[in-house]
Amino acid sequence: MIDNTQSTDEQPLNDQATNSSNTSSQAATKHNPSIIASVDELQKQFLHLQKLSRSQPIIEWSTRLDQLDNLEALLSDNQDSLAQAISADFGYRSTSETQFAELFPSFTGISHAKKNGKSWMKTRRASISALYLPAHNEIQPQPLGVVGIIVPWNYPLYLAIGPMIDALTAGNRIMVKMSEAAPKFAEAFAKAVAHYFSSDMVSVVLGEVDIAEAFSKLPFDHLLYTGSTEVGKKIMAAAAPNLTPVTLELGGKSPVIVLDDVNLESAVNRVMMGKTINAGQTCIAPDYVLIHRKYHQRFIELATAWMQQHYPNIANNQDYSYIINKEQFNRVQGYIAGLPTDQVHKITDVDANNDSRLMPPLIITEPAADSKVMQNEIFAPVLPLMHYETLDEAIEFVNARPRPLALYIFGNDDRSIEKLRTHTVSGGVCINEVIIHVAQHDLPFGGVGHSGMGSYHGKAGFERLSHMKPVFVQAKINGLNLFLPPYEGLFKRAMGIFLK
Repeated sequence: MIDNTQSTDEQPLNDQATNSSNTSSQAATKHNPSIIASVDELQKQFLHLQKLSRSQPIIEWSTRLDQLDNLEALLSDNQDSLAQAISADFGYRSTSETQFAELFPSFTGISHAKKNGKSWMKTRRASISALYLPAHNEIQPQPLGVVGIIVPWNYPLYLAIGPMIDALTAGNRIMVKMSEAAPKFAEAFAKAVAHYFSSDMVSVVLGEVDIAEAFSKLPFDHLLYTGSTEVGKKIMAAAAPNLTPVTLELGGKSPVIVLDDVNLESAVNRVMMGKTINAGQTCIAPDYVLIHRKYHQRFIELATAWMQQHYPNIANNQDYSYIINKEQFNRVQGYIAGLPTDQVHKITDVDANNDSRLMPPLIITEPAADSKVMQNEIFAPVLPLMHYETLDEAIEFVNARPRPLALYIFGNDDRSIEKLRTHTVSGGVCINEVIIHVAQHDLPFGGVGHSGMGSYHGKAGFERLSHMKPVFVQAKINGLNLFLPPYEGLFKRAMGIFLK
């Protein structure tokens, strides 16, 4: 992917917060520490939140629930304006896509946390060896303290809200750095947060690369970054001097493997959905397809028919989104420019528009393995088709490359599907589907290797952003005093039994 204290949580909004929609974000920060726009403000607010987290380390469930209610109200009351701001940043993005891909999983994620969070935060018993009875073990979830969240531009709403849900449910205070590539949404979101949250709980950080660098160097109790692999390396390096634990949600080239017994029409339907939503600007979008060469032409024909059915008149289609900016547009066009023309297949009758940044889907057949389109995450509606002859060959192709964020398998043969599942390593897997695993709140979501580290969402996210503290509780009557020096008699007889 490319780029409060508890006593003040429920205080009414002040006049500045109420009127902040009529001011610039820079002016708002003079009176509202919920919105940060300079390195000095950033450091000052971090120290404030850190001090609160140390003096008030426990946030009760009732307060956490209030914070989730606030987050839900923020979304409900501002969903139209936030969607419009996202569209403005993209040049145009379908409001329906924002509803489906950002608002819907955000609302359901909040609902899931409100339903389960109270039970997640309870101290739980852990098993203990019979040798140490009648003592017992416990695991006590505790808030980490201050969590930093760095948000990308491609799904700036959900990829801010999702981590916020987990951090708030776990009882943390939050600082959120918005993407400078989506400035209209960043400002709208910052103002909305300032209306619904005390600055003692949540602050939103705006600004360019210098502020992003300063943000990543702060000694957070946990730092969660979503974005490209290359920037992820820099985030991890910046966090290392403070030993800040990181969750990195990165990207890479998520492959689709199509088996010989596939219902090809069904597979094309799901792959094209995943490749066209948000114009392919999705970290878990299908990046390339491994498929028998005999299916190439039929795949192109079905994809062409699919586009005509789902995105007719694409140049003026209100459901199809644009590329975020000229830099990203030119990057992808550069990948295509270096390819032989007979490998590039249009599946609409419209060419890419440099002015509007409209990029209709293209299918690329058999690009060279060392071509830019096969070396880099595409992050656009360009889909390479690569052929394989045997399942082992497909597995070898995937395993020879950095481990992907997602792997998609289409087919019906259970033995082949099981072989692909067990002989490849990826952040997640979908079988006869793409992308939808990200919206499953009972599944952890994350990458592996170059596609990231650490998982979140639901209980996994709660635990990731908590300290799962181990506690050993000794009984009043126990036998461990028998194992004190001098090491003779009973001690030696016991060791003789247990040491082999």
